[in-house]
Formats: sequence, C-alpha cells, structure tokens
Amino acid sequence: MLYPTLTVLTASLLAACGGGGDSAPVAFLPPPASQPSGSGSTTVSGVLTASAFKPGSSTDPVIAAGYYAGATVCVDSNGNGHCDSGEPAAVTDAGGKFSLSLSGPSALIADIGTGAKNTATGTSVPTREVLRVTLDQVKEQGTSVVVSPLSSEVARLIEANGTSYATEKQNLATRLGVPASAVLADVNAAAAGVQTALLAESNALNNRFAFATTKFDRGDLYPDALANPGGDPRLSGMAGVTAATANVADNRKKITFLQSQQAAFNVEGVPRYDNIFIVMLENKATMSILNSAYAPKINGYLKAGNQLASYYATGNPSEPNYTALGGGDDWGITDDSQWNCDATGANAVQDLPVPDNTQPGLAKSPFAATCTQGAAVNHNIVGRPNLFNAITSAGLTWRTYSESMNPGQDFRTDSVADTAVTAKDNVYAPGTLGGNAATIGDPNLVLPLPAGLYKTKHHPGMAYQNVRSAPEWKYSNRTMGGGQWDAVLKNSTDYAIPANYDYDQLGTDLASGNVGNLNFLVPDQCDDMHGISVKGTSGGVAGTASDCSSVANNVSATAVSPIITRGDNYVDFTVKRIQASPLWKNTQKRVAIVLMFDEGSATSGLNSCCGWVPSNVGSANPLKQNADGSWSIDTSINHYGGSGTGNGGNHGHGESIFGILTNQPDAPKGVSDSDAYSHFSFVRTLQDMFQLADPAIDGSYMNRSKYTEAFIAQNILNLPEYTGSADTHFDSVRPINHAFVIPAGYTQKQSGDVSTTAQVGPDANQFNVWSLKQ
Repeated sequence: MLYPTLTVLTASLLAACGGGGDSAPVAFLPPPASQPSGSGSTTVSGVLTASAFKPGSSTDPVIAAGYYAGATVCVDSNGNGHCDSGEPAAVTDAGGKFSLSLSGPSALIADIGTGAKNTATGTSVPTREVLRVTLDQVKEQGTSVVVSPLSSEVARLIEANGTSYATEKQNLATRLGVPASAVLADVNAAAAGVQTALLAESNALNNRFAFATTKFDRGDLYPDALANPGGDPRLSGMAGVTAATANVADNRKKITFLQSQQAAFNVEGVPRYDNIFIVMLENKATMSILNSAYAPKINGYLKAGNQLASYYATGNPSEPNYTALGGGDDWGITDDSQWNCDATGANAVQDLPVPDNTQPGLAKSPFAATCTQGAAVNHNIVGRPNLFNAITSAGLTWRTYSESMNPGQDFRTDSVADTAVTAKDNVYAPGTLGGNAATIGDPNLVLPLPAGLYKTKHHPGMAYQNVRSAPEWKYSNRTMGGGQWDAVLKNSTDYAIPANYDYDQLGTDLASGNVGNLNFLVPDQCDDMHGISVKGTSGGVAGTASDCSSVANNVSATAVSPIITRGDNYVDFTVKRIQASPLWKNTQKRVAIVLMFDEGSATSGLNSCCGWVPSNVGSANPLKQNADGSWSIDTSINHYGGSGTGNGGNHGHGESIFGILTNQPDAPKGVSDSDAYSHFSFVRTLQDMFQLADPAIDGSYMNRSKYTEAFIAQNILNLPEYTGSADTHFDSVRPINHAFVIPAGYTQKQSGDVSTTAQVGPDANQFNVWSLKQ
C-alpha cells in the first residue's frame, strides 16, 4: 500500500486533536519584493505534484511520484494561507493540471484540502496542506509552472534568509545534488537518479508543510511552549511545579501563516537536520574526560563545537541506556542480559529462529537459545514506540554502524574470538599518551581477535522486537572500520564471509552519501573506552594489550588511562573522516556529529534527571493513553519500578560529556548549555529534529520523552515517583534547545561524578547548540 507522504503523526493524530500547541521561535523577514502580483495580462498554467511513501521496503524507502487532483490553486491576495472566495483560482484536474487567467504573473498557493486526491495513492488527502510557488518561479516557468513541496521550500528559504529566488533555487539544487534546471521541474518526468533525490526530499518536505498547515489551522500559539525564550510559559501559576523555575509570562500570540511555515522546520526550537552521526562511547563520567590529558582530541572538539554541561544517563549498566536512547525508556531492564531473556507470552521473540549455534552457518554463535533470570524482567520490548520505527514510518532512513563484527555473523549476537585474525599491539611513542615519558606498548606482541568486541547490548535498537523484525533491519545494520584487526578480518574463519563483504560500510557510505538520516556509530569495546581482556604473546611470552584494559567509570582525569587515549584517537579518526566526506563539505546540507557516553558513575543522589525515576520505592510504571485521550497506569511491565531491594529501571548513572559539531559555517561555536538534560531529552530532541512528533499532542512523543514539567503536573496521580519533587524543572524532560534561562540564584545540580564547581545563575549566552546560524 502507498501512503501519502505525510507522517504517521499527521495522518493519524492531528485530526483528533483540538487544542493548543505552538510553533518554534525564528526570525522572520517580510516577503521579498518579488512576491506581489506583476502587471499585464497572462495565462499561468502548470501542475501540482504529489508523492507517496510505500512502506515495507527492505532497503531504502520507496517514494512514488504523482499529482494532486481536485486541489485549488490560487493567488492568495491576503496571504492568509487559504484560497478565499473572490481570489483568482482554479481546481486541478485528474492529472494535477491547472490554468489561471490573471492580470499579470503572480505568486500562487495550492490549497490541498481533504477532498483532493493524491494520484500516487489513489486516495484522498488525509489533512489539509498548503504549498507555494514564488512570483519569480511563475515568471520563469510561465505556462509550465510546477507547484510542489520543493517550490514551497524555496519560498520558505527566501523568507527565512532574506535572499533571492535564484540563490535559494541553486542552494536547494546543491543540497540535493541535482541540476538547478531539475530541482523545480515536474518530479514525475525526472531522470531516475534525479527523481530519487527529488522524491526523498519531497517526502520530507510534504511532512513538514502538512504539519505547518495543521499548526496554522489549529491556531497554535507561537512559539512552541518548550521553545519559548526563558522557559515554558504554561507553568506560571500551575499547581505542582517549582515556582522558582516557572515564572515566565505567556505572551505568545496565535501563529500566522508565514510563522507556521518556518515553525514546522524548527519544532520546539530544534532545527531540521538532514543527517546526524551519534558516536557512542562507554562508561566515563564527566570528571574522567573533561580537561583530561588522556582525551585531548575530544576536549578539542568540545571547545571547537558546542557542549552540554549537565547531561545525564538514565540507566545502569549499558543495555538500559542504549535501550533508552532507542526509544525513551529502558522498560525496567537493569542488566546487560541477552535480548531474549524472559521473553515469554506477549513478549515472546518473533524474529525466529534465534541466532544460536544450531542454525546453519552459525556453529560458533555464543547466543543462548533460552534465557531465564530470577527477576523475570522481559528484555524483548514488543509493540512500543522507538526512534527506528518512527524514522522508517516517516519515509526517512536510519543506520547503525558497528565496529569489529565477525564477517558473516548475525547482527543479533555478540562477536566471537578468532585465532586466525591477529594484529600487533598498539604502541604509543613518548608524549602521545597523557604525556608519557617512555614508550607504552610492545611492537612484538601479537594479539588474536578477542571475543566480545561487538556487543548487542550496545545497539540502541536491539531490545525492540519491532526494530529487529523490520524489513530494513539487515540493510540498515552496517560495518564500521578503523579497528585494530581490520586489515586481517579477511582471514576470519568463524563464519562464511559473504561475497563482496564490505569491512567498512561507513567509509563506503560517506563516499557515496548513502548514510541514514539518523546514524548511530558504535565502536568496539576497546575503541569505545569500555575495555575487555585482550591477551597475546610476544616471543612466546604471554602479554596483555597496551590499551584495552578497563579503568573505572570515574577514574581521575590525571590517572594513567591508555584506554581513554585509545578511544580519543578513534573519535578523532571517525570525526575527521566524516568531516572529509562530500556530505559534510556540502554546507547546504545540515549535518551534525554528537560525541557522547552512555553513562557516568553516580548511583545515588542526583544521579539522573529529566524523566528519570528519582526514587527506588517501586512506585513507577509506564503510562498508557485511553480512548478518551486521558492517561492511566500501565502495570504490564514486570519490575519496571523495582521491588524489594532491587532498583527498577530509568534510575540513572551520573553525568558524562556531550559534544556537538555541525557543518554549518555560520552556526554559533563554543556554546555551553548548562540546563539539565538526559537520554530522554535527547530522544525528544531527535523526534523534533526529524519532525516525528507534535508538541500539541503529548502522546505523540514516545514513552518517557513526553514527561515534560507540564505533563507530569497534569498527570501526577499516575506518576507517584514525582510526588513531592523538590525541583520539577530538573526532574522533567525538555528538548535540548537552550530556551530555558536559569534563574539568577539557581545553583546547578550535579551528580557525584562531576568535579567542576556548580554554576550559579544563567549561562553566558542562550545560543541554541543546534543553531544553523547566529
């Protein structure tokens, strides 16, 4: 089945909502002088193009081209986003064609109502959408005008940037890698390669402009509440919130048509990015990395880009943190056990057979076919929202790149040792590892490939059944090079190596541009700073690798830590090759790199924030939405809040660094955002970045990422873990956007694994760490 390229959110939720919601703050310029009607008499004719996303592809999304029939094209004389009575108008025919007789060339809009039909699907449009075409484009195309999401994007960019039609047309063509002559032409007639690029962008833009129209028609307030400068204005005077951080007046106004066009690309103050690369590192608290001589390159990137000064893990150990990053909840998981542990009944594994050693070609697989534990905590999350399914449902793409997998292994099981694959020890000359005076490492030490370099617990989508069962699962899980054993992985004997096996798909994809919109980059357990035992021999004498032994999560920044330097070097290698790619160098594309850790080390006190479970009393449960829109407690998750002496999930594990680099030359640099954020905040931010949720609909945000200060206050009877909160701002979720201004007397809260002095009062500036320009 084909679906109109409107997000699942728009198609299924927006029609049911009726209430407030807001758009995001951006600077607006008046429409350029080239927009009003010209003079003279003329016929303006053309087509109104459409597209449709076809779900179910086992590779990249399939988008079909078509036209809108039965839509109204008009001169929007009063600029109100509607084709009103008395305005020159025409209705598109079955092939999307229209013709207008005007006194002169004019900018146009297409008012695509629910009575219109998308010929790519043969179905009616699910929600009203307005598309635009500039006067300059009308003049250029004459009797062959193409109204499309791309023409609307050019109009939006002219207004946002105060530039010209020629400039933004070329910029859009450059961003998509297509000729300028094709970017605003009829996508139905485009050449194959060009058409693929145009349809992918049309899909994303259709989602945005449909959302913009919904915001406008709904009468949302501007800006979005959580993007409002200073803080959420809904909180002022609200019961159950901390007054000291909830004192911003609500001066927002009803959104205008032009504001809605921009706000849909800046949801909750988070700008749209084309691609984001999230480099996942392991088990190091802020105090162990910040200003450490063993991580000079990471610290250099923190200073060169932007950073979060108060970023918290949400679980302990790794698996719950990665699961939370994949979907905004750890579902009560508090260990690193296999994803099939205690998966029974409604949670039974569906992607059968499991990848154990009874399966053909998997004789060396370490996967246990059964896994039962005393606490009976289900590790196979069935039917719950997650980023991967949401990205796919929007017609976008995701990738998870993992280092040091055995060639030919199943992604769903850990890697194994292979004595046929050997590498020399890493050697550090004096001055290259924390200022070492003597050489570290043995050039004669030969190290066979150890087991467990690749671990499924470090995959953000692994615990989600709906992700592992997705058609694109195998296609979207890929290799990443740069590892110690890469050069000799071709000698592997553990599994049959597939024909044309790519040992470094990330490198291939960076060269071709075929990366995902959302990309998780997961180094192996040596390069991510986790650490494992790596043994070998030197001249017949047993030895240990120089730089893969674990150090404590809260190791002193001055303690000798070879594994931190190893990870630092791998980060540098990875960042540099992303920055050397055509993708990064095309600054018309918006690309970001995030450097982050899964967890710190604090296990008590203020060891998390922002959607966490602040107590261990076992009171927490997830929520479910009822048919009438209300919320109630979902008691179906065993051990979700813990029981007896055992802590439940979402309890946190301290603070760690979080750095952001972008390819935008005019973006602010050196920004430090000291507001409190967590993995749940990041999940909410990614939903905003890719327009996967609607700020006016709490339930559109997945799992605990919906737990804003207002939502918690309104649902406190169902969220007893927050009863009596001493700081409702700290305990609640917000997107990472630097909108909240820390009050003058407010002292920054810190976990026990932070060694810097707590900040008092606001940051030096309120620049958004994701901003595309100052």
